[in-house]
Amino acid sequence: LAAGWGSGAVAVWATSPGGCELVHSTMDCTRRWLSSVPGNLRGDTEELLLDENTIQVLGNTSLLSYHQLRHLSLTKNRLELIEPGTFLSSQGLHVLSLADNLLFTNYSLTAAAFSVLPALRMLDLAGNRLTEDMVSVLVWNLSSLESLSVARNIIMRLDSSVFTNLTQLLELNLEKNYIFEIDQAFEGLQKLQRLNIAYNYLPCVVEFGLTQLRVLNVSNNIIEWFLALESDELFELEVLDLSHNHLLFFPVLPRQSKLHSLLLKDNEMSFYQRLPNGTSLADVTVQFLLIDGNTTNITTVSLWDEICHSNLSALRLLDMSQNQVWYLPEGLLSQMPSLTHLKLNQNCLETFHLSDGGPLPMLTELDLSQNQLVELGAEAGAGHVLPNLQLFNLSTNRLQVLPPGVFTYTRKIATVDLSRNRVDLCPQPAIAGQGERAPCVDIRGVETLTHLSLAGCGLRGLSGHPFQGTSLMHLDLSDNHQALSGDLGWLQDLALTLRVLSLRNTSLSSAALDFSAFHSLARLDLAGNSLATFPTSLGPLELRSLDLRDNGLLALPLDVALLPLGRSLRELYLSRNPYNCCTLGWWEALQGLEGLRIPDGREVTCSFASRTLSPRALPEPVLWSCRWQTADLALLYLVLALPTCLTLLVAFAIIFLTLKEKLLKVVKSRCGMSSPY
Repeated sequence: LAAGWGSGAVAVWATSPGGCELVHSTMDCTRRWLSSVPGNLRGDTEELLLDENTIQVLGNTSLLSYHQLRHLSLTKNRLELIEPGTFLSSQGLHVLSLADNLLFTNYSLTAAAFSVLPALRMLDLAGNRLTEDMVSVLVWNLSSLESLSVARNIIMRLDSSVFTNLTQLLELNLEKNYIFEIDQAFEGLQKLQRLNIAYNYLPCVVEFGLTQLRVLNVSNNIIEWFLALESDELFELEVLDLSHNHLLFFPVLPRQSKLHSLLLKDNEMSFYQRLPNGTSLADVTVQFLLIDGNTTNITTVSLWDEICHSNLSALRLLDMSQNQVWYLPEGLLSQMPSLTHLKLNQNCLETFHLSDGGPLPMLTELDLSQNQLVELGAEAGAGHVLPNLQLFNLSTNRLQVLPPGVFTYTRKIATVDLSRNRVDLCPQPAIAGQGERAPCVDIRGVETLTHLSLAGCGLRGLSGHPFQGTSLMHLDLSDNHQALSGDLGWLQDLALTLRVLSLRNTSLSSAALDFSAFHSLARLDLAGNSLATFPTSLGPLELRSLDLRDNGLLALPLDVALLPLGRSLRELYLSRNPYNCCTLGWWEALQGLEGLRIPDGREVTCSFASRTLSPRALPEPVLWSCRWQTADLALLYLVLALPTCLTLLVAFAIIFLTLKEKLLKVVKSRCGMSSPY
């Protein structure tokens, strides 16, 4: 039950007495530690928000000054009592929210206070520990109510006495109670359109006959079967949510309805018209024993026929995922010409025929993932099958091949997920000695295709032009350890369109791979490979996101921050690489880039002398050692040689000065020259 408690007005908030804030006619006193309603606020206040305070009692004079009040919210207080005369001055109240309080303590007095609210339209009593009897007393005189929430209480059983006088009620929320039985509780609610009984303990729904209801949510119960009343009367039902129950059979739906969304996810449902061993149960009926007091009725149903008797021509969404369906009854889908979304993922399907049950002309999304499909059938010449299909999910099956030209039938196909099947892309080389080509999936020429996932398909040695004639923007080739061999020539057909490319876990080891032609590329995933050096061809690209995790990188280029790549990057993953702690100039440069986010920055480590350290805080001894290791060798030799040279020079000078006279005499005696006196 969704109710907007804000005014939605756009204005400058002004401070009012008591610390509250005023905008137009809305007074916001949320989280002000108030123990009572402020009495000095403006008298023309129409909306008063007192959520998340500590108010315990609304007294007879609490709202005396607020004659114009239309909307009052007191959620998440400690409210135990509303005195009978509280609303006498505010009888024009339309919306009252009292969720998450303690109204169970004095509910009878609070009910008396409600009785003077003839204009009340919305009432929220969720989370007040109310039983069904308390609820009955509280809403007894509220015949004007259009929306009621009693969610998150302790209601267990509902009968016709609980909501007797709520003849104008349009919406009722009973979710997250303990309801296990409902006995004609809604028969008098002739205008009820939306009913939420999710997260309760209902074991079944039988003789469903609320013809005026438009939305019914009974998800997250323990329902084993759903049986609508056998009637040719038109049901207004548009949305039926039976997901997360224990349904054993396809629900027996109203024969005539406006149903457009049927949600059956996460049940135990299957079809039994034929069994895997070939036995047919087409003529076998199922009997339901219905006990009502002293009356016992036996209803005999042929489940397979009942499906056909329901008019599903308006159905647009059918979700049967997470069930035990291993086949679809013949003709089931032919009753759904308006179907746009069909979810059959996480079942037990082994085959699926695209032409089963008619052409499904409106289908835009088909999810067959996580089944056991070994065959996807299509009749020859079925040129009008799935003409409007846009998303086709076949991931996690056992497919090896698709029907020839299957994508030529789908003129609007944009997204195909073939991940985790054993498929190869065409063209494939001929099998040695046989002259035949290995089976493959041909997507060449599918001009509308923009998203393709081939993750974990065991692709082998991609070559040729497998993507010729396509305009792929997103391509996932991750977890294909033998897919890449040699250069990226087979990707050149996508150089102008490709924006997202995943080559995660593809055994890449060569940094010589040339990405320079992919100027449109915005996201590139190279994680989980064996790259020892940074691919230089990435430098000129203007990527927005790059993932380099789990490789063998020792460093990134020192000028990475100056390259077009560094200037354009907004997201960079770097962890789980053996970076060298002494060559972290690139790391410091990246820290200075504005707008760059490194989500795994705290996980990035570097190695130094068999130690693993964080580059964010290297110890000082390590920094000194790194400076010595990375210093200029010529300078180092000069520094080492300089003291020796100086020592020799000084020694020579001392010797020369000490032996100067003797040396001069020796020189003169040998030269035979006399000295004048």
